[in-house]
Amino acid sequence: MDKQIPQWLAELDAEDLQFLKRFLLASGSLKALAAEYGISYPTIRARLDRLISKVEAAQDSSLTDPFQRRLQILVADGKIARDAAKELLEAYEHATQQE
Repeated sequence: MDKQIPQWLAELDAEDLQFLKRFLLASGSLKALAAEYGISYPTIRARLDRLISKVEAAQDSSLTDPFQRRLQILVADGKIARDAAKELLEAYEHATQQE
């Protein structure tokens, strides 16, 4: 059987995958997951929301350019500020229009 990893799953880093695994093993209980991590429910909820945003960005069919997709994922993951991403995207679009 040929198993291919979906693109959205391939975009997740080891920390995301571990969180997803623990979430599944906790039967989707954020309360249980918060207790397991030893952090508050709102912190776990925020982590899940970031993961959801990251998956949405990774599977967004309107993002056909790999750079744009990666930038969106970095924003969703909180690794780059939205304003900075917007500036980078504008510079990238300007540079690619001149080619």
